[in-house]
Amino acid sequence: MTLSNFPVLPDQRFFEDYKPGQVYDLGTTTVNEAEIIEFARQFDPQPFHLDPVKAATTQFGGIVASGWHTISLVMRVFVDHYLPRVASLGSPGTEDIRWLIPLRPGDTLRIRATVLEARPSRSKPDRGVVRTRVEATNQRDELVLSMIAVSLLSRRQETTSTR
Repeated sequence: MTLSNFPVLPDQRFFEDYKPGQVYDLGTTTVNEAEIIEFARQFDPQPFHLDPVKAATTQFGGIVASGWHTISLVMRVFVDHYLPRVASLGSPGTEDIRWLIPLRPGDTLRIRATVLEARPSRSKPDRGVVRTRVEATNQRDELVLSMIAVSLLSRRQETTSTR
């Protein structure tokens, strides 16, 4: 598998730029303990996300990020470096979300995207559906998160106007 950078800038990307089999290195993001605790206070207030003393007595042995926080961090990199700025039409959902190991303070995630499928919409010829496996590995190359993102993307005007 060869990782590459996306050949088209995000503000020029459309459905046609997503080719099945392509694998992209989207970059990294790092999390610290204060960010983990702040997210948990707002969205997932469980002791192993909030309290270092209580977290030390759990199966995790210390503070770990909420899985939802992990997805949020990955989503930020996915939006910044993978989704098109001019052609994204949202998403009908995400499939097969897996949190495989905990994200800990100080961990750096590397995000990789693999285009699994890119098919024109059967009912709306101005758009297509792209399914992407998104994986996040930590600095030890351990798989932390895996999911399949489904994106609706506009097609280039010249493609849809020639039908």
